[in-house]
Amino acid sequence: MNRWYIRVFLVCLAVLLFPFRSPAPLVYRPGEGWSYESPSGKAADWRKLTAKDQLAVAQTAFDKKDYKLAMKAALRVVASWPLSDYAPQAQYLAGRCYEQRRKDEKAFKTYDQLLAKYPKMPNAAEIQARQMAIADRFLAGEWIKVLGYIPFFPSMDKAAEMYGDIVRFGPYGPYGPAAQMSLGAAREKQKDYPLAVQAYETAADRYSVQTEVAANARYKVALAWNKQARKADYDQSAAGQAISAFNDFMALYPDDPRVPEAQKIIALLKMEQARGNFSIAQYYEKSKHWAAAQIYYNQVRLNAADTPLADQARQRIDAIQARHPAN
Repeated sequence: MNRWYIRVFLVCLAVLLFPFRSPAPLVYRPGEGWSYESPSGKAADWRKLTAKDQLAVAQTAFDKKDYKLAMKAALRVVASWPLSDYAPQAQYLAGRCYEQRRKDEKAFKTYDQLLAKYPKMPNAAEIQARQMAIADRFLAGEWIKVLGYIPFFPSMDKAAEMYGDIVRFGPYGPYGPAAQMSLGAAREKQKDYPLAVQAYETAADRYSVQTEVAANARYKVALAWNKQARKADYDQSAAGQAISAFNDFMALYPDDPRVPEAQKIIALLKMEQARGNFSIAQYYEKSKHWAAAQIYYNQVRLNAADTPLADQARQRIDAIQARHPAN
């Protein structure tokens, strides 16, 4: 047994002491990722000595739909010649490659970095259009990916973050209003209606001179408050906010075709408010808090005038005053 251990030790020692060159076909470089190196140590054919030649490799590979090679070549331009005139186009190509390889999060981030470094790029509008398309895919339910590869779950936070980035880059650009409205839509999908209201109110205020955008935003504010009112137990405060928002919408845009629908929703909200107030009034009446009961019954008469519920409230007020005239 001891001889076997000695033999293993001598073999290991020989391997460690014997000088040799081990071929390393895969090499990792920061900013470029993994690339192939020939056993002779010479750089692979795709690696060039100038930014111009390296970009040409990236563009040729992209045109041939070899997106993996195109991305490596493009990222090498960005990493090795970041200040060259070829770096912006290279980073743009890298974003396009990420898109083609269905790595939307990385594509969006690459475009973000590109616009941050080169905001006056001639194709900035086209880049933002691509960002909008990516954000729209996440709004529609595309899954985020763990480590860039493993599908995890849809994320409205991710969609909202993307729309926020688009707005920050160009709030008054061609995609600013649509991105701000879509940010609100992402929050609505989360059922976070207060954040949705905030996004829509920002759109209404910022784009007030764009009548169609502002009107749509004001209407969305009211609808979001209405949804908040019905989210769990009926929320009287949110209902009041919804009624106020619908009234603002109708006052600002009286000729909007959605006014009749707004009026119907207001009537329903007021009826719900009346039912809630009636229940509160009944509670106070049973607790012998006569003054408080009459206040809430009066609210029912105001919110649900000309309805059977208003008649019931009036009858309860008369009954209280008959039994307790001092109240």
